[in-house]
Amino acid sequence: MSPRRGADPAVGERIRGRRLLRGWSVRFAASRAGVSHATWSRIERGLQAADNRFTLAAIAGALECAPADLAGIGVPAPDRTTAAAQAGVLGLRRALIDIDLTEPPAGDAPAEDAPPGGAPPVAELSRRVALADALHAACDYAGAARLLPGLLRALHTETAGPDHPEALRLLCDATHIASSVLRSLGHPSDAWLAAERCRDAADAADDPLLRGYAAYALAGAAIACGSYQRGQTLAERAAGDLGRHLGRPGGSEVLGQLHLVAALASRFRHRLDDSRDWLAEAAVLARRTGETDTKGLFFGPTNVDIWRMSIEVEDGDPALVVEIARRTDPAAIPAGVRQVFYYADTARALARVGGRDREAIRFLLVAERIAPQHVRTSVELAEAIRVLLERSRRQAGGTELRALSERMQVN
Repeated sequence: MSPRRGADPAVGERIRGRRLLRGWSVRFAASRAGVSHATWSRIERGLQAADNRFTLAAIAGALECAPADLAGIGVPAPDRTTAAAQAGVLGLRRALIDIDLTEPPAGDAPAEDAPPGGAPPVAELSRRVALADALHAACDYAGAARLLPGLLRALHTETAGPDHPEALRLLCDATHIASSVLRSLGHPSDAWLAAERCRDAADAADDPLLRGYAAYALAGAAIACGSYQRGQTLAERAAGDLGRHLGRPGGSEVLGQLHLVAALASRFRHRLDDSRDWLAEAAVLARRTGETDTKGLFFGPTNVDIWRMSIEVEDGDPALVVEIARRTDPAAIPAGVRQVFYYADTARALARVGGRDREAIRFLLVAERIAPQHVRTSVELAEAIRVLLERSRRQAGGTELRALSERMQVN
C-alpha cells in the first residue's frame, strides 16, 4: 500500500514513539482516542495523513500531549512578528497569575509591565481595552501580548478602587481577549487560566451576561485542551442560565456564541447530528439579531456560517463547506480573526474535495495576508499544506505553495 493524501511519515513516527513509551498496544491507544485501530495503524505507518484536526486532537488527547507535539511544527516563528507574539506569552502568563481577585494588587510588577505613575484612570484603561480588542480582531497577537500584561495589572489595581464596577467589567473583557490570544498562539492551558480570571471578574461583578461571556471563553479553552465533555457542559449550563436574561442588551448574542461553542464540542465528541442541532439554534438567534459586534464576538448569520464551515470541513461534508463559502461574504465581519477561518477552512475543504488545488492555494494565501500570525501558528493548516505540497511535487508545480510552506517551516 502506498502513502495517500500526502501523509507525513514523521507524524506517524512521533505517534508511534509516544505510544511505545507508554507501553500501549495500537488497539488500546486507539480505544482511548475513539478512533479505529486500523486508522491509528495507517497513520503510524505513514499510509494516512493526520490532517484532520479532530482526529489529530483525539490522538494527542489519548497520548496526553498537544497536537502540535505530534505535528512537529510546535509554534513556528519564521518571522519577527510571530516570534514576538510567542515571546509575549510568558509575560502574559505571569500577569494572569498575579491578578488573583482574592489577593490585593501585588505592587511589584516587572518594570516593563508596570504603568508609569501608577494605574491610569478607568477611562484611559477603557481605551486600552478597546485597543487590545482591535489588535486581537486584526490577529495582531504580538501587539496584544505586549499591551495586555500592564493593562491587566492596572485593571486589577482599579478593582479595589471607587470605580470597581467598571474596572471589573473591563477586566472581564481584557481577560477574555487574553484567553483568545493565547488559544490562537497554541497555549490552551494558559488560555484556560485567562478564562478563569474572566469568570472571577464576572462573578465579582455579579453580572449574568458577563458570566455567560466568561463561560464561552472557558468552553473554548477546555475544547482547546482536549476536554470536550467539560467544554460541552460549560456551554450548555451557561446557555441554560443565560436564557433567563435574554431581555438584556447583548443577551442573545452571547447565547448564540454559547450555542456555537457547544456545536464545536459536540463535533469533537463525534456527535455530528447534535452539533448540527446546536448550529441550527444559533442560526435562529442570528436571524433575529442580524450582524452584530457585541463584545467583539461578531455574532450573526455570517459568523454562524463560518463556524458551520469549520465543523463540516473535517469528517463532515467538504462539498457543503465550498457551497457555504460561495454564498457567504466574509467582509460582513470586519475582523480578521473571523475572516481568516473563512479562507483557511475553504482552502482545506477545496483540498479535500480534490481537483481544485489552485483555488485552495489562493485561499490559503489570502488567509495568510489577512492574519499571518494566525496562519503561521496553525497545526491544521500546516497539515493541509503538507498534503497540497505533496500533490504539487507530483505535478511539478506550485511555486506559491512552496513559498508559503517555507514561511510556515513545513517540509
